[in-house]
Amino acid sequence: MEVQNTIEPITVVEFMPQVLRFKRDGWHVVQLCAARLPGGCELSYSFGKGYDMRTLRLTVGDSEVVPSITQAFPGAFLQENEAAELFGVRIEGISQDYRGKLYRIGAETPFKQKG
Repeated sequence: MEVQNTIEPITVVEFMPQVLRFKRDGWHVVQLCAARLPGGCELSYSFGKGYDMRTLRLTVGDSEVVPSITQAFPGAFLQENEAAELFGVRIEGISQDYRGKLYRIGAETPFKQKG
């Protein structure tokens, strides 16, 4: 049995249709990671099924809006709130949006300044 583990660059326009295909096909969300880039962020959404893992990688500018996946994967709300609060990623439609109050931190979007 060959295990699949891929990282797939994707655009914001392609993102939600692929997320919904994963949901339909029985995949589950594993993790969401954010990393600062100059003028933006790189977001990696990882999905698993059996022993396979596929990661959708988005590169977004500081002003670009990313749709939330919480309508399909409700448990992603914590990781999306974290990316929004710590990295300044603009995620729209999080089912349980903490609006920058997930953590008690002394600076607004502290990791946004690192890129």
